[in-house]
Amino acid sequence: MARVRYGARTDAEIAAARTARSRLPDIWSTGVVAVWESDPDAVAAVLPPPLEPAERPLVRANISKVDLPGYPLGAGSVAVAAVHDGHEGWYPLVMPMTHERALIGGREVFGEPKKLGEVTVERDGLVVRAALVRYGIAFVEVRGAVAEQLPLPEPAEKLDFYFKFLPAVDGEGFDADPALIHCTRHEKVRKLERISGDVVLRESMYDPVADLPVRRLIDLTIGEKTSDQQGRAVERVSAEALLPYIHQRYDDPQQIHDGPPQGSVR
Repeated sequence: MARVRYGARTDAEIAAARTARSRLPDIWSTGVVAVWESDPDAVAAVLPPPLEPAERPLVRANISKVDLPGYPLGAGSVAVAAVHDGHEGWYPLVMPMTHERALIGGREVFGEPKKLGEVTVERDGLVVRAALVRYGIAFVEVRGAVAEQLPLPEPAEKLDFYFKFLPAVDGEGFDADPALIHCTRHEKVRKLERISGDVVLRESMYDPVADLPVRRLIDLTIGEKTSDQQGRAVERVSAEALLPYIHQRYDDPQQIHDGPPQGSVR
């Protein structure tokens, strides 16, 4: 009988997939990073407990194109500075990805708030434009020109916070208490330049980052970097406390509150 492709994989095939994953080479991306100081009340309002605001109300937008062989990828994020149990990091609100492959792994494994979208990084000489686009709206856009070469930073460790959960099948809360994830990235930079420019936030009902206004632009750069990531579930969190925030993850939050629709396709 011909192999049934939906059938179980062998132990050898599973081991081979794990080995291939562990041998991945450094994957370099070219990206624009903008950091700005925003309204402290607005930043505090988007943080689910037990996350707390950092000392400064910072917002970070990352807009990158990733050089995957035969599989170019646009990847972005908008995150706010946060603290958990003394650990300083970033809490991403939205992470547009141009391909489903990148979206699925991040959402299902780490609990990342990834969504399909358009991500562009364009450079013409010194002129740079980068944008995060969904539903035809460039809800974050960076425009400017390269002003100077910057010294390369030392390899750094960075921390992101995610909430991993499954909405309950009956539309009432979650199947189990959500987990707070600490995702640690080890980042290396091989090129870094300062951009003289600005950040434009546009109104979008699906990606309302315009609620986090640019009060003062702190940093605006374009660079080439590579990183790995390792995640761990550090604690279970209150389902009741997280529930008011889960609309952050979805374009249509009604989908997770009303249970399966009548006549849904099986």
